[in-house]
Amino acid sequence: MVRKAIQLSSTLVPERGASKHRFRAVFDGEDRTMPPRPIWSGTISFGLVSIPVRMITATSSRELRFHFVDRNDLQPVGYDKVRKDSGEHVDSEDVVRAFEIEKGRFVPIEPEDLDRLDVELTHSVDICDFVSLDEIDPVYFRQAYYLVPQEGGEKPYALFVRALEETGRVGIAKVVIRNKQHLACLRALENVLVLETMYYAEEVRKPQEVAGDVAETDGLRKAEVEMAKSLVENLSAEFDPEKYDDTYRAELLELIRQKAKGLPLPEPQAEEGGEVVDLMQALRESVERTQAARSKKAS
Repeated sequence: MVRKAIQLSSTLVPERGASKHRFRAVFDGEDRTMPPRPIWSGTISFGLVSIPVRMITATSSRELRFHFVDRNDLQPVGYDKVRKDSGEHVDSEDVVRAFEIEKGRFVPIEPEDLDRLDVELTHSVDICDFVSLDEIDPVYFRQAYYLVPQEGGEKPYALFVRALEETGRVGIAKVVIRNKQHLACLRALENVLVLETMYYAEEVRKPQEVAGDVAETDGLRKAEVEMAKSLVENLSAEFDPEKYDDTYRAELLELIRQKAKGLPLPEPQAEEGGEVVDLMQALRESVERTQAARSKKAS
């Protein structure tokens, strides 16, 4: 039988000079002491202006990933490419991408086929419009990247950043990254350009498609609404991303360290049964607690 083992998105590495039970994390093979490498280079184009830039990933996953190992000796079990019809192994050089145009009928796509597409588009961030960021719902955003100027593009880059900052606008653009054309939002953040890829409208489900009548508000009492609004106000604060951390990941890391040391693991916590409560009473108690907490924090 094969089971999953877990690594810290690559491995746990003993710290130098530390005991064998102290670990540091290496994530995805990335050395975080080194500056990240650009993954794309091209130009930002709007009007007759062209700004040469390099693209750098703005985020990095800290997810803890599982690996398959043999239960008997914990040796890794690798992934192999096999035919779905016969289960026979296929060498990597014999594997090509293909599109299924109808059931069981595939059209292979070679790298040179992709080169026949619009070459200019693959190396350009083409801005279509400038809009207000407040008009874009966050559900459209996918992945963030930094765009930094290439040599010779520093002045138009800085000028573009200043223009975005002072107008309060963001650019809506199209860009091809890794053979996929993305809709994207281009904005200024602390004197640096951020490009955030976006979903197209056809890729985003409408809330009504999944929620149905969940948002029905006819049955709500005014007192309940006012109490809920008070609770929201009491829990309101300035957004500070530094105050939030991944507690599940931290606890999982600690469990891994304890298991590596052979220490006893904590007992699973039993889930409490769901208790039916009066909505108004729950709101009132929540408001009182949050008011007390705010008063204590202010004092």
